[in-house]
Amino acid sequence: MSRAAITDLYRIDDLLSEEERAIRDTVARFIDKEYLPIVGKHFRNGTFPMELVPQLADMGVFGATLKGYGCAGLSNVAYGLILQELERGDSGLRSFASVQSSLCMFPIHAYGNEEQKQRFLPGMAAGKLIGCFGLTEPDYGSDPGGMVTRARKSGDEWVLNGSKMWITNGTIADVAIVWAKVDGGGAESIKGFLVEKGMPGYVAKEIHGKFSLRASFTAELAFQDVRVPAKNVLPGVTGLKGPLSCLNKARMGIGFAAMGAAVACFEGAREYALERKTFGKPIAGFQLTQEKLADMLQEIVKGQLLALRLARLADEHGKVSPEQVSLCKRNNVKVALEIARVARSIYGANGITDEYPPVRHMLNLESVYTYEGTHEVHTLILGKAITGLNAFGN
Repeated sequence: MSRAAITDLYRIDDLLSEEERAIRDTVARFIDKEYLPIVGKHFRNGTFPMELVPQLADMGVFGATLKGYGCAGLSNVAYGLILQELERGDSGLRSFASVQSSLCMFPIHAYGNEEQKQRFLPGMAAGKLIGCFGLTEPDYGSDPGGMVTRARKSGDEWVLNGSKMWITNGTIADVAIVWAKVDGGGAESIKGFLVEKGMPGYVAKEIHGKFSLRASFTAELAFQDVRVPAKNVLPGVTGLKGPLSCLNKARMGIGFAAMGAAVACFEGAREYALERKTFGKPIAGFQLTQEKLADMLQEIVKGQLLALRLARLADEHGKVSPEQVSLCKRNNVKVALEIARVARSIYGANGITDEYPPVRHMLNLESVYTYEGTHEVHTLILGKAITGLNAFGN
């Protein structure tokens, strides 16, 4: 059986359109040729290859599902396949694209006015403007409604004070989508602000010492009396619906992306097991190794089908339920992390080095397990759907 047939054991390719396969294969070639040869260096050095951003833009990666403004207008399935291949390279590259597309361009497209769309989206689609998404705070992650960042009206401006934490692309962003409480200060009063680089009082500071997502920019954002003009407020949404709809969009893509990391680990471990010999034969010939490979492939096939069905539902019905998204994100990230750990064991001691993919993916997936809704939060979302009882808070 060929390598491709093994990875696509259930012939999922047959369920894709010719266009979807072509888009995926284009991004896959880019990853193989341009990104995989350099990702180890960037992970080791804690850097990101900004020189590749124009190529990502040329492939229509940024804002891929959006229509107009220079965006590709692709299906959710096609976008998921793009993210799958980017993550097969590294979570840092996929996170860059996810944040730009689902967390920054999507809210401008969905909730911005025409002037805001024209001002930001074409440049973002072309990779000439970079965005970041400011929701998580030092003390408020899973409970975003508790945020303490505030905006008060002052003439035709808003004065912003507070901070955001763990913000991908933060130090390189030209515009930050910042969510803050206004007026009464309750969760229902949350608005989105387009905070632009260079506004006085706005500072982005890189977070150092990461063992995960090293080939990615991660920042703390601070706002001290930042004066944001009223034209930079997203007019189309208030309350948590705004940021949570963005997260729902991103989480759907992560369902695909996690399978990209899993496939990278599985394919690498299979190849290594066929080449590495001990006791006179390849370790792939031992029963315990074959059990590991069989378990990995089983979970990849299930995860691929789960992600594809979720994206098809989104394409057919225009949206999917939070419970459907939670199930896919929860399952696929968990099994991808387990696959990375098992793959590492097949490599033995070699598996702890960045010469091989599993430990890099394993460390990255520890972050993916937590961000875009922690594994535990998605568990409680499903638990509420199953029982009708809310286990969040009091």
